[in-house]
Amino acid sequence: MTTKTGTSANPWRKRVESADWAAVAAEMDEYGGALLPQLLAPEETRAIRELYDSDELFRSTINMGRHRFGEGQYRYFTAPYPEPIEALKQALYPRLLPIAREWWTRLGRPAPWPDTLDEWLRMCHDAGQTKSTAILLRYGEKDWNALHRDLYGDLVFPLQVVINLNEPGVDHAGGEFLLLEQRPRAQSRGTATLLPHGHGYVFTTRDRPVRSARGWSAAPVRHGVSAIRSGERHTLALVFHDAA
Repeated sequence: MTTKTGTSANPWRKRVESADWAAVAAEMDEYGGALLPQLLAPEETRAIRELYDSDELFRSTINMGRHRFGEGQYRYFTAPYPEPIEALKQALYPRLLPIAREWWTRLGRPAPWPDTLDEWLRMCHDAGQTKSTAILLRYGEKDWNALHRDLYGDLVFPLQVVINLNEPGVDHAGGEFLLLEQRPRAQSRGTATLLPHGHGYVFTTRDRPVRSARGWSAAPVRHGVSAIRSGERHTLALVFHDAA
């Protein structure tokens, strides 16, 4: 896989553009997460899964059990990324940007994100956040991912995307994607979504605006993955800020 992101021969941009983005924004406002179309074809998910043992493509490997993050393993890709990963990040960023800016306007916060992903990553690098953050996760039976937030530094993009690289009900049982939202002066609210094969799911990185008696309040959100009851599940995680 090579890195090319031009408009010609770029099926990933077409798939991103096929989403009903008004509906995605509305679902994000309601739940903090929204299902996206199929962003990767079956042969592409297989090819990305098969990259897992290619050590030269990754900068770091994390054993979740050792760090008490859950059970399973994940690896951070090194940059430049393989073609589908870079193309999807470049296509998704301008579609996620209006949602991010609108959320921060509601919360009365400055929205620091420029119009292009490349400009934003240069800002991250200038601030000392230079480590790549695209992740390939591998879960086996009884593995799971604890509720957490992928922050990595002071500069944070408030939305991120995960893609299920396996077929639910065929390759694995369990492994629902989890969101837990801490609502102001109320009980926390959880949602669980079983992601279809190759589909994306966009969700809150840190917190999001929710209506309150005083207008808008920030509700912290964490995400994770429920236990894999059988089989194996791989996930591609696309984070839109780099790490310190």
